Amino acid sequence: MSENNGNIEVVHNEGQKRYVISVDGTPAGFSSYVDGTDFRNFNHTVIKPEFRGQGLSAPLIKFAFDDSRAAGIRIHDACSAVAAFIKKNPEYQDLKK
Repeated sequence: MSENNGNIEVVHNEGQKRYVISVDGTPAGFSSYVDGTDFRNFNHTVIKPEFRGQGLSAPLIKFAFDDSRAAGIRIHDACSAVAAFIKKNPEYQDLKK
C-alpha cells in the first residue's frame, strides 16, 4: 500500500517492517515496527534532520495506522512520536493494544 500526496509519498516496506515517507522521491524518514501475535509494535520513528520541521511525522504515522487498521491489526505505541500522535488524534485510540 502507498499514498502519494503531491511531493510527499508514504509506502509500506513490509520486508524491512517499516513505513517510509519520501519528499520529491528522497526518503525523508520512517516508522519501524515489530509484529506481535495480534498487534504491531511501533518502536521507532525518525525524520532525517534536513526534513525536520515540515510536519512529516503526522502523515507518516497516520498512513501507518490507517494501513494497520485496514489489515485488522492493532498497534502498540512504544515510540514516543507514535504515542504523541495517538494523544492528539483520539480517533486512533481504538487501535491501541
